[in-house]
Formats: sequence, C-alpha cells, structure tokens
Amino acid sequence: MIISATHILYPLFAMVLLVSFVVTLLWTLRNKAIRTRQVSIKYYRDYSGDEPNYNKVVSRHYSNLFEMPILFYVGVIVLYVTQHVTLWSVTLAWAYVVCRYVHTVVHLTGNNVILRFLAFLVSTLILLVMWVLLLIKLI
Repeated sequence: MIISATHILYPLFAMVLLVSFVVTLLWTLRNKAIRTRQVSIKYYRDYSGDEPNYNKVVSRHYSNLFEMPILFYVGVIVLYVTQHVTLWSVTLAWAYVVCRYVHTVVHLTGNNVILRFLAFLVSTLILLVMWVLLLIKLI
C-alpha cells in the first residue's frame, strides 16, 4: 500500500469528529438541564453550585479530549509537516483514535473504570510509540 503524507490527517479528522460529538452532547445536556430547571443559567457564569452528575461526566470527558490528545494532534502535524509519514505512523494514529473512541464509549456509558483505564493506558502507549518512532525518523 502506498502511503502519502495526507493519510496521517484522516485520523486527525476522526478525532475532530469525536470532539465535535462530545461537545454537541455536552451542549444538548446543558440546554436540557437549563430548560428543565435542574440548573440555573447563572451556574455557567462561574460554575459555582452543582449540575447533574452525567453533565459533569460529559464535561470532564470533553476537557480530557484536550489533555493527552494534544500530543496526538501535535505529533500528527509534525509527521505531516516533516513528511515522515509511514504505514506504521498511520496505523498507530488510527489505533490511537480507536482507543480514544473506546475510551469515550466506556466513559459516557457504563463508565467501567478498569476498562476506561485500559483504553487510556493503551492509547498512551501507542502515543509514546508514535513519538519515539518520530524521534528516530528525525534523528
């Protein structure tokens, strides 16, 4: 299979789709909570008080998508810009995305902490391998 530099961007777009889904879910839940008077709109000025537990979970998950995944976004962009995209880097990028989707499904459904941690751990190891391979390519 011939790999072009643009192939590394497709997993990036898949992550953007995941973030878009989670932020849309969060927006929908918050609007519902305001409409049903579970939360006052004033709550969102300084986040003092409380909101429904599931809203907190989704909000935390949304924030989480801007923590470790930042290293994924940067890594993909560096691979693309330096033209060091390989079949391995694209495969690892897709594996990372799959793990993040699994992490999202687990966190936003049953929230089995062990499964969630395993998805996080595997995604982190994949990310580490991506960065090590990138470093080797750059050296």
